[in-house]
Amino acid sequence: MSPFDIFIAYISWGDGGKHRPVLVYALDDTYVRLYPITSRYDNKSEAVRSKYFAINDLACAGLYKSSYIDTGTRLKQSTDILFNIKPIGKLSEGDKQRLIQFLQNKRLPRP
Repeated sequence: MSPFDIFIAYISWGDGGKHRPVLVYALDDTYVRLYPITSRYDNKSEAVRSKYFAINDLACAGLYKSSYIDTGTRLKQSTDILFNIKPIGKLSEGDKQRLIQFLQNKRLPRP
């Protein structure tokens, strides 16, 4: 597991949750920090969409439909939860560089 890998992880909230793709942006011995990935874009507000980063190379990322990294939502999971899970993909070098630039422009923590 390394930064810019993409996994399917169970993400819970309140009384529910679901399996969804996530991007690893940082990790240490205890926690993995993640951004959720979504395919829902059109029905979101302009403020929310401004925090979404479009993934161009879907095949490299292991995704099959238009997808966006939600940089406005940061998640933290214990490393042991993802220990035995293989990544479904990884951001391409081009998407990685674009994401870093996007995060710098948004003044969000970069991976």
